[in-house]
Amino acid sequence: MLYYLFDYLEKQYQVPGAGLFQFLTFRAAMAVLFSLVIATTYGKRVILFLQRKQIGETIRDLGLEGQEQKVGTPTMGGLIIIMSTLIPVLLFARLDNIYVILLIVTTVWMGIIGFIDDYIKIFKNNKKGLKGRFKILGQVGLGIIVGSTLYFHPEVTIREDDSTRITEQYTVEEVKGQEIKSTMTTVPLLKNNELDYSSLIGWAGESAKKYAWLIFIPIVILIVTAVSNGANLTDGLDGLAAGSSAIIVFTLGIFTWVSGNIIFSNYLDIMFIPRAGELVIFVTAFVGALIGFLWYNAYPAQVFMGDTGSLTIGGVIAVIALIIRKELLIPVLCGIFFAESLSVMIQVGYFKYTKRRLGEGKRIFLMAPLHHHYQKKGYHESKIVTRFWIIGILLAIVTIVTLKVR
Repeated sequence: MLYYLFDYLEKQYQVPGAGLFQFLTFRAAMAVLFSLVIATTYGKRVILFLQRKQIGETIRDLGLEGQEQKVGTPTMGGLIIIMSTLIPVLLFARLDNIYVILLIVTTVWMGIIGFIDDYIKIFKNNKKGLKGRFKILGQVGLGIIVGSTLYFHPEVTIREDDSTRITEQYTVEEVKGQEIKSTMTTVPLLKNNELDYSSLIGWAGESAKKYAWLIFIPIVILIVTAVSNGANLTDGLDGLAAGSSAIIVFTLGIFTWVSGNIIFSNYLDIMFIPRAGELVIFVTAFVGALIGFLWYNAYPAQVFMGDTGSLTIGGVIAVIALIIRKELLIPVLCGIFFAESLSVMIQVGYFKYTKRRLGEGKRIFLMAPLHHHYQKKGYHESKIVTRFWIIGILLAIVTIVTLKVR
């Protein structure tokens, strides 16, 4: 909203300094500062409110060290993340940008699903929360909205690579090429590192490519569901999900800025996505919100994010990756989420298999998700979280390196 206000003031009254709001970097800096201030200042008030309303975590007895100290810790702290993200975005982003709109919808949609889940757990005294099928239904619904928008909306385009390369005398028009609708995405580590989803249906003939949405939308649904559930499973130790997510989102912010910048995308020879640069405002606000929340969520946690936060975080990460066409990097960048989810699937699958074959279920891990396995091995909670952060940073570096390694 401030963007439009200062744009008006500059054009109509030539107000000094109003032109700063035309610069993406200035608005991004203001967004991260505002989100940090909101999360750290008003976060405490939210925590006190949750305490007064006795909105505390109910802990299942898993025989883990330090569990009893967590009982009654305020949950639904994801509201802090959502509030600290949306307010700066509404203030500093261009709200006519389709990508910004899509991420606002994602944040609110997943926040509502997570809130309902937490509400049932706390106020209905049902530890299972929202039934799995309804949670999946909500994630699928978001996947359909995101997939349909990315496929059909006319402003979701890429810029065709032009044979002209940047020289000292280049002009923007020479480098731009032509905007086209495409289901092209980036495949890491390959020389010709692009894949068009429509080619997956190309075997049925050229005319069949217009039905590529039948493949594209289910892939989007799968990615949104997988990443949001992965973030949800990761949220089991103080600061683990918030810290890991901040690393992931910051890395996606680098990709977003480069993909939305005509100069750097051309220089790095990566896909230029018109209008994607405005996403930097959302990403910086989101990073600020996560770091601000981490102030209260670090060990020993004063508040938990609950499903209100974890499902929202996963959904937003998935949609950002899809928008900038880096979703195939998710298994690497979100390696922590992937490992946590995989450990649960392996544990459950192996237990069922051995019970069917041997009459007695066996386990591979001492406990799943993976972070609980290390707790059972005697590692302190803060040590596990710190080491997972280090691994997350290494995975982020590997992901960035894929920009040039092909």
